[in-house]
Amino acid sequence: MRLNLQDDLPFVTVTITFRGVTLEIDGVLVDTGSASSVFQADRLAPLGVAPEPEDTLHAIGGIGGSEVVFTRNVERLQVETRGLENFEIEVGGMDYGFAIYGILGMDFLTRTGAVINLRDLTLEFAGS
Repeated sequence: MRLNLQDDLPFVTVTITFRGVTLEIDGVLVDTGSASSVFQADRLAPLGVAPEPEDTLHAIGGIGGSEVVFTRNVERLQVETRGLENFEIEVGGMDYGFAIYGILGMDFLTRTGAVINLRDLTLEFAGS
């Protein structure tokens, strides 16, 4: 699939399925510097993803600062035709001052055998 460069950063569109409802989310950063995949709570609201009383909140941090997130298992996280079932994501505010609605982290990239080709600006997956 083609990477979409925005401000020289690589973005893709992902599809998330939660409780039988599927939603496409664009503006998702492909980030090899992030251990986990994180999505903006407001973008996941149509799926019914929201904090629940038994959730444990925890802080994550990176170059852009830190924020509080909760985790949620989704039925499927998919990029193009490659997806993972019963995948744990982190959900937070993601207010970084520019349009970013998710981060596709190393948890997804390594498990799918992702190959990032910066010369051709493509994201491919092992075996596809």
